[in-house]
Amino acid sequence: MKVLFLHAHFDDYEFTAAGTFERWRRRLGDAFEARVVVCTDGKAGHHARTREETGRLRLEEQAASARIGHYSVDVLRLPNGEPPREACLQVTPDLLAALWKTIRDVEPDYLFCPPLAADPLAGIHNDHETIAEAVRRVAYMINVPHAFTPEYPADETQSAPCKVPVILTVYDGYMFGANAHDIAIDVEEAFEAIAEMTWCHQSQIAEWLPWVGRHDMAPPASLEAWQTMLRQRFLRRNRELGIDSDRVVEVFRVTAWGAVPSLDDLTRDLPPLLTSASNLTTLQRRLEQWRQG
Repeated sequence: MKVLFLHAHFDDYEFTAAGTFERWRRRLGDAFEARVVVCTDGKAGHHARTREETGRLRLEEQAASARIGHYSVDVLRLPNGEPPREACLQVTPDLLAALWKTIRDVEPDYLFCPPLAADPLAGIHNDHETIAEAVRRVAYMINVPHAFTPEYPADETQSAPCKVPVILTVYDGYMFGANAHDIAIDVEEAFEAIAEMTWCHQSQIAEWLPWVGRHDMAPPASLEAWQTMLRQRFLRRNRELGIDSDRVVEVFRVTAWGAVPSLDDLTRDLPPLLTSASNLTTLQRRLEQWRQG
C-alpha cells in the first residue's frame, strides 16, 4: 500500500491524517509506504523569526515528526527547482506540472489533499484552497504522459501507463462550519503518536499559533498539557461534524477526481471505518453513480 499526502504547509499532515497513517502502518508494517509532500517553502508564518530561519526550522521540525511517524517527507519543487512561496500559491502551469510529476513519480494507491470550500462564505487559507484546486485540475492529467513534457522533457515516443490514485480530501480547520465527511476513522489508539508528531512543531504550536490569535490558544507548557489541548481540538471537530464520540477521529471525503473506488475497496484498504450506516449508504450510492459514468 503506497500513500501520498499532499498539502500546503509543514504540520498540515499531523493535524489531519497522521493517526490514520499510523494505524495503517501498524496494520501493514513494511507493506505500507507513506510519503508527505509539503507544497510551500514554509517561510511566511512567523512573527519574530526571519523568513530564512523560519523555513529552515519548519523543515527540521517536519523531519523530526517524520522520524516518529516513519514516513518520508519532501518539499515540492517547481520546474525551476525552487519550492513555491508560502501564502502566495496560485494555480499556475508550473504548479500543476510539479504536482503531476510528483504524483507520477510516486504512483500512490491513495492520495490525500485539502478540500475545496463549497460555501463561498466559509473562511479559507489561500494555500490550502490552491493545492486543493490544483490537485483537482491535474488529476485527469496523471495518466497523460506528455501533459507537462515542456516543463519535464522526456522521450515522447516511449510512454508507459501510470497508476491513477483514489483521491481523498481531509478536514480543514480554516473552513470551520463548512466541513463535511464521508468516512471517519477512529485513531484513538494512535493519539499519543499524533501528539508526539505535532509536538515536534514547536515554532507553530508554542510560538506562531498562540501569537496569531485565530486559534484561541496559549503556549502549551509541556507535552502533557499539549495532549490535553490537542484532544480538545479533536473533540470540538467531532461536535462540528455531528460525530457522537469522545474518541479521537479523523475524517475524509471521497472524490471522483482520480480513480473511483467501490465501498468494498475503501473498507478493505483503509483502517476500520467509524462511520454511520446512513453515511455509508449515501457514499455507496454516490460511488456507484460515479463508477457507472
